[in-house]
Amino acid sequence: MAKKRPQTKAKRPQLTDGEIPVVGAREPCPCGSGRRYKACHGRAAAQAVTELVHRPFEGLPGECDWVALRELVPAATVELTLKDGLPEGVPSVTLATVLPMAWPALRREDGSVLLGLQNDTASGDISRDLADTLLRALEAQPGTPVQGRRAPADGPRLQDLLDPEGAFEPVVHSGFEFWVPDPENATAEVTASLERANAAAIPTARLHGVDAAYWCETPEKNHLRWVMPHPEEQLLDALARLHAAGRSSLGDGTRLVGSFRAHGLTVPVWDLPSGVGAQDVEKPAAEFAERLAEALAEDAPLTADERRARGGLTNRQVTLS
Repeated sequence: MAKKRPQTKAKRPQLTDGEIPVVGAREPCPCGSGRRYKACHGRAAAQAVTELVHRPFEGLPGECDWVALRELVPAATVELTLKDGLPEGVPSVTLATVLPMAWPALRREDGSVLLGLQNDTASGDISRDLADTLLRALEAQPGTPVQGRRAPADGPRLQDLLDPEGAFEPVVHSGFEFWVPDPENATAEVTASLERANAAAIPTARLHGVDAAYWCETPEKNHLRWVMPHPEEQLLDALARLHAAGRSSLGDGTRLVGSFRAHGLTVPVWDLPSGVGAQDVEKPAAEFAERLAEALAEDAPLTADERRARGGLTNRQVTLS
């Protein structure tokens, strides 16, 4: 009986970690180890995808407004300033709360870029996902949208791409006409889409006298939602001091009702009577900002009344992200 030759396996070319492509979790790892991707080089990628960055916009100009536009504002745009300047053929880069068809980004016919903010992201770092989308939009063909994907775990973040000294000045819109350069001459299909989106948008306005405070109108009552940069525990103590002293309102008929927690920041919320508009709370909000600064500077232990007020505020706190 003939002897069987011992079988030998051909050696696979060795790849560095940076050369190993992303594949399905249950597929063989491209490095040639013989193990599944999720048990080999996919471990680091999986960890990067699931690890949550609690303050993804920290370090960017206008961090509080980034949070507001991501979570609270229906229709708004902001002109972005890139650290290395605009590439040739790209006249502008604009952040938008929402884009048509929930596109992550759009390269317009004139070469300008729209970057959508209120989209589902594939990892726990919104900043990295948005940076990846932005880079691909800058290289996309004019007139094409950019689809979503999983960003490389070692890819740049917005903090790497945007000018840290650039202004961040949101413009709140009453509707989504900014989707198209010439809405008056848009097709019937586009016009119908705009009408549906506009009908669902809650009227919203940004206050001018204080940072990152947004008034909105709802059928039963109006609200002021104010994204604040202060450490959460310190802010809640300060709000509790003011609430216990009867100094937390924004005028007659208004009431501090609780707060959101979003992307590492706290967002106090006031109920306002239906007749109170954004202009009506400009002065009260500026006065409240002064009272809050005084309360934030206090470091004495909370009194019993202040602890009760704090407990009421935290019991009504909702986490958005």
